[in-house]
Amino acid sequence: MTLNDRWREIADKERTPQENEAFWKDYFLKEKDNYAYILANNLKNIKGQLSEVAGSFNMDSVTFIGFLDGINTSLVEETDLDTLEETSIIDIEIDYEKLYFNMLDAKADWLYNLTEWDNILPEERRKEIAKEFRISRMAVSNKVGRNDPCPCGSGKKYKKCCGKE
Repeated sequence: MTLNDRWREIADKERTPQENEAFWKDYFLKEKDNYAYILANNLKNIKGQLSEVAGSFNMDSVTFIGFLDGINTSLVEETDLDTLEETSIIDIEIDYEKLYFNMLDAKADWLYNLTEWDNILPEERRKEIAKEFRISRMAVSNKVGRNDPCPCGSGKKYKKCCGKE
């Protein structure tokens, strides 16, 4: 069983609602500490043997795979988590703008509101990324409205051109 399979088994384990809440609360505290450390030290690259890197983040290897699973889409190049073992050498590069965007997407306010972001991305850029995030979530209709310009290019309103009955 791979480390990733073991993480999935632990994460998906059936628990009482209280046990589940306690499990995720504990995990999210570790995750928050990891991100605060990464941002505070501007660790754009993380390299080393998986078990040693996990230890440096105060996590066991299986839990660290869970952390990597969460950050994977924010990396310059995603990592195949199913191939990782305790002795695997990892070499990851974090894209901070993707990371901030993905934290917004995950609604992880405890992460995207970390004060450590101040030294990584200027507030203006974080606001731009938040705006890009909101725009990316807007529904867009391809339907032409009656008062919109006609798509045929005539310059007339749709209702006076191709939309006439």
